[in-house]
Amino acid sequence: MSHYIFILKSAFEDFSRNKGRTFLTSLGIVIGVLSVVILIAFGLGLRKYINDQFQSLGSNLIRVVPGQILRSGGFSSTGSMTTIRFDFRDILKLERVKSAEFVIPIVTRSITVSMGKGTEPATLYASTADIFLALNLKAQYGDIFTKNDVDKRSKIAVIGPKIAAKLFGNEDAALGKNIKIDSQTFKIEGVLEAKGGGGFGGPDLDSFIYMPHTTAQVFNPDKKFYAIIVKSKSDVNIETAKQEVKTAMLKRYKEDDFSVIDQAELQGAIESIFGVMNTVLVAIAAVSLIVGGIGIMNIMYVTVTERIKEIGIRRALGARTSDILLQFLVESVALSILGGLMGLGLAYGIVLLIQNIFPAYIDLNSVILALGVSSIIGVVFGVFPAKKAADLSPIDAIRNE
Repeated sequence: MSHYIFILKSAFEDFSRNKGRTFLTSLGIVIGVLSVVILIAFGLGLRKYINDQFQSLGSNLIRVVPGQILRSGGFSSTGSMTTIRFDFRDILKLERVKSAEFVIPIVTRSITVSMGKGTEPATLYASTADIFLALNLKAQYGDIFTKNDVDKRSKIAVIGPKIAAKLFGNEDAALGKNIKIDSQTFKIEGVLEAKGGGGFGGPDLDSFIYMPHTTAQVFNPDKKFYAIIVKSKSDVNIETAKQEVKTAMLKRYKEDDFSVIDQAELQGAIESIFGVMNTVLVAIAAVSLIVGGIGIMNIMYVTVTERIKEIGIRRALGARTSDILLQFLVESVALSILGGLMGLGLAYGIVLLIQNIFPAYIDLNSVILALGVSSIIGVVFGVFPAKKAADLSPIDAIRNE
């Protein structure tokens, strides 16, 4: 045991004599480990973010959308090519489904909102008053619109906090003000509590402008719906509810004309996409680890050349080939682990800084991966220079100038 401690101590003494070279040699490993760990932390944070978003919406929501948008657990590239759009006949049909608590038509489109001289892009989300219950949306200021507002086609809007802040500076300042959409004026009835979303492939509920779908007919003269949300009763199995919804829709459409999707399916499809993206990004970042390993190998070759006489003396004093091999292999692994620890420390600091705006985090597997990979790189790229040192003849090494 003391033999290994001596080798390790000797390695660190050599590092301390060449601090600049040691740092530059480890820099490739530092950058590689930092990149890999940060990307894994972002991937973990993204999964948590998606899970939190879907949990906040509830598990008993079913979306009926045109086309087959899911194929083999992922999104289909042909899902949006269908020409069908839903109408009131579909709403009435689904309202007769026994497992449905309520049925919500959705009209959505990209719009430009203006007030005074300011304009902002936003998304119009027109529906019934039940949309707020379905998506767990609550008013922070003012009120949400009601069934009576839908029946009367009231020219009012309830807006998300992000768009409120962009248009009026403060969220509460938007209440009671007027906004214009395509020259039509609407009074802001309420501002919603922050819900989150957007920026990662999901809808940004905080930038939506909600209004009664009857009011939005000025933008939707054919009275067609982009999608339908069905909230199933809490005591009904979601698969049973989905099958009942599908059966009702098949009375009018072909199976390929529409999709019936629950939260778990949608969540799984989104996670699979980001999972593949994260794997590709981590693989790209891992290239820098290989570059770092090559850097360590080159420096270790230089180190062997510089210490040929020392190697010869050690061999002459009785050091075996395996002792010399182990000495340089330990130095290579120590350099890699040192770089791995530095990269891990930097990654941890960056994650701490961004946790206020994104739920990234480093788990134990990331730590094990970082140190394990850096150790393996030290062994793989340290073998060749270590073997070169071990194969030197003691006499030739001592006589080397």
